[in-house]
Amino acid sequence: MPHFFISTSDVNQDIITVSDKENFHHIARVLRSKVGETLLLIDENRTQYKVVIQNIDSKSITTKVVETLKANHCLDLHLYLVQSVLKTDAQNFVMQKATELGIKKIIPVITDNSVIKPSVADSKVDKWQKIANEAVKQCERVDFPIVSQRTTLEQVLDNQDFDIKIACVERTHTMTLKECLRNIKIKSDTKIAVIIGPEGGFSAREIELLNRHEDVYKVSLGKMILRAETAVISALSNVIYELEND
Repeated sequence: MPHFFISTSDVNQDIITVSDKENFHHIARVLRSKVGETLLLIDENRTQYKVVIQNIDSKSITTKVVETLKANHCLDLHLYLVQSVLKTDAQNFVMQKATELGIKKIIPVITDNSVIKPSVADSKVDKWQKIANEAVKQCERVDFPIVSQRTTLEQVLDNQDFDIKIACVERTHTMTLKECLRNIKIKSDTKIAVIIGPEGGFSAREIELLNRHEDVYKVSLGKMILRAETAVISALSNVIYELEND
């Protein structure tokens, strides 16, 4: 069922008026929806409204609510991805897949082995946010992740907002991610940052920096050497599997 994001201000008891230009265009012009068809509308409080189209005029669509329910297509974890910026296609892929997996925020960083210049990364943030927003609609997620401004690994490691920081470091004799996660106890509001390096991995300087931060778990993703974008999916999927609803 097609679903669209609205504001609570659009809701008047059991009538919801869709007047947002983008939503109106997609419903009336792209989907060519007709009176009597059903849509799913979601407000900023994650409330879902199953509605039936009553009227379509030149600028708005009037719908009637037939069912209201609390959305459940959202991740229970407060999970953050700290990702060393990759080449265009790989980075776009990461934005899409991390969103599908339920990430709350994606934090791009420039590391020593990054092939993307800081100025280029800065110019891509709006595009990355748009990619994430589109992924939300595709996977029926009920909230939007935030793509933050580019920062540095040092700033992330010094950030006291994260309760748990997990850095995936290849070719090390550290604990595996699986071992790490089994030793972690979380609460409903625990903020977890997963840190992934670039193609080629973290530099010796950065590994030393990670080692100096005793609050950072340094983990291996296994025996295989993964592409950076594959590492993102592997790490996030494992964290979600082990910790969600723990």
